[in-house]
Amino acid sequence: MAETKSTTVAAPASPSSTPASPSNAPTKAPTASIGTGKKPAKRSADAKKVGLIGLIAIVISAMVGGGIYDLPQNMAASASAGSQIIAWAITGVGIWFIANTFRVLAQVKPDLKNGLYTYAERGFGKFVGFLIAYGYWICNCFALVAYGVLIMSTMDYFFPGMFEGGNNWPSIIGATVITWAMLWLALRGSKSGAFINIIGTIGKILPVLVFLVLIITIFQFGMFVDAFWGVAKDGHALTFNFGDVMNQVSGTMLVTLWLFIGIEGAVVVSGEARSQNDVAKATTIGYLVILVLYVLVSLLPLGVYTQAEIAGMSDPSMAAIMQQKFGAWGAVMVNVGVIISVLSSWLVWMLMLGQMPLFAARDGIFPKKFTKQNSKGAPSYSLLWTTIIIQVLLILCHFTSGNAWNTMISITSVMAMPCYLICALFLWKVAVKEPWKKGENRVRFSKTNGLVTGIIGTIFGLYLIYAAGLNYLMIAAFVYAIGIPIFIVGRWQAGQKGNILKMFTTPEKILCAIVIVLGIVGIIYSISSGVFTA
Repeated sequence: MAETKSTTVAAPASPSSTPASPSNAPTKAPTASIGTGKKPAKRSADAKKVGLIGLIAIVISAMVGGGIYDLPQNMAASASAGSQIIAWAITGVGIWFIANTFRVLAQVKPDLKNGLYTYAERGFGKFVGFLIAYGYWICNCFALVAYGVLIMSTMDYFFPGMFEGGNNWPSIIGATVITWAMLWLALRGSKSGAFINIIGTIGKILPVLVFLVLIITIFQFGMFVDAFWGVAKDGHALTFNFGDVMNQVSGTMLVTLWLFIGIEGAVVVSGEARSQNDVAKATTIGYLVILVLYVLVSLLPLGVYTQAEIAGMSDPSMAAIMQQKFGAWGAVMVNVGVIISVLSSWLVWMLMLGQMPLFAARDGIFPKKFTKQNSKGAPSYSLLWTTIIIQVLLILCHFTSGNAWNTMISITSVMAMPCYLICALFLWKVAVKEPWKKGENRVRFSKTNGLVTGIIGTIFGLYLIYAAGLNYLMIAAFVYAIGIPIFIVGRWQAGQKGNILKMFTTPEKILCAIVIVLGIVGIIYSISSGVFTA
């Protein structure tokens, strides 16, 4: 690894200012200052680590992409005001336990850097570690395709009819240009993205705050409570019905999970953190701030428009609301905010995604070439393949039936589920099998806290899988299955040559067989169900 790689995080840090884990980087022994006994080299290295503010920025930057700008329509398409409140309560509690999973593990297992993949590999073996590394990588490639759809559909506001839907051929060409431009920026290392992320953070939060302030001024409580539980086909307001409400809640789960993807941002880059305590604090603060913003953006428009009116709005619905209620300047502000936000988050995720295959390749479960880094310290081979995959998915996105944005975020959410579920299971396992005491080694969490968090996090993960629906689960199964050859090549190059079956333990063989069978069923089902059209 090149010693010249950048670890500077001077500006408000985000994943784009967090290069590959420095654990394998060459280091120099600290030299004591003459007559003082101080160690300036160590102090200098610590100064390059990410502090609490930087980690909070990473968590917020990773979570807030373009989804918040279309949140009113995405939630209203499935749920009434009352059902949305229940959905946010379930999501808030469930995601809290996912967030707490990362907080506890960051303190109990501070030696396990790089987050999700490491937890999976140490807890359940090489093959499960591969599935999480690969799944996290690919699911966020789908996320960047969703970004492409959103940014091009936003551009349609400025060029009416040219980028309609965000996935017509002009849109695919435009998103392709952005994709390869992001590769160029990512290959230049973390310093090239620092200024972009400062602008991006301001650009993504400011329009949201302006929207909330303005929408509060015209909010009508009477309209908000009217048809609180939804409207029947004949137009009359519904009363509370548990089955109907829970169906509405389930319909929002993929949207809400999509919005919180990135909550693990501080954990993913924990190898660059000054303190694992800071990782835990940043995760909590980032989660609470974003949850409040999401709930307000989702619910307040229901005091201005009916659910049906919001559900029928074009993307991004926040811009449509601003246009109708406050004039063209409001729509321009939001649409510009979308573009800035998406471009900023796109670069953040490009640099984060380049890390996962790099870590996995170092441990011999991805091909060795994924360890390649350029003189800037960027994982060049990993970034190149990330871009190629995004390009293929962009073309495939053109053939989606229905709303391309909803399809991409749904696939992203479903593929992210195993990543969070495995982390909760790992915490559960650690709490049961490994001793730790609150207060020892500055651990602030009891074993009971860890066990309850792991159990509830697991239950929430399983509920999300149930709520996802068969269509997207089958697509996810196929995507996971086609990645298995990457694992085989990685293990081969790591020295496990010969019989392929010997690369797997007995439980891994069973799991691999299940993934393959589900993948075959998944592709057949996906073709027949009409998710994609010719």
